[in-house]
Amino acid sequence: MTRALVRTALGRGLRRRCPHCGEGPLFEGWSHHIDRCPVCGLVYERNPGDTWAFTIIGDRLPIAAIIALIYFGWGRMPIALGLLIVTALGALLVWTAPNRWGVGIALHYLSRVMWPDPEDPVPPAHRS
Repeated sequence: MTRALVRTALGRGLRRRCPHCGEGPLFEGWSHHIDRCPVCGLVYERNPGDTWAFTIIGDRLPIAAIIALIYFGWGRMPIALGLLIVTALGALLVWTAPNRWGVGIALHYLSRVMWPDPEDPVPPAHRS
């Protein structure tokens, strides 16, 4: 697997596009996950729960880091500043959630390409 493939798939996932073709959406609306790409037919999640580990890596670990930063703090600060920081970090987490989920789907796609299964419905690579 080349670096270009990894970079391309992750970039497409970050933009909430199909990691295979880059054209189809990963979500309907803001965050409703769809089953397959309407353009190339890639099944995003072959079995329910396949992207669980990638979601943990891309979604739960940043939340845990923010909680640790808040808990251990940056030293004493006024409560208003603390609430402002918590609000800003919470808004950032919510705003970027679909992008992080897209990267998780792209990581799952890369694992399927790297360790192919003959029964896995990954479409053939596009030739431009």
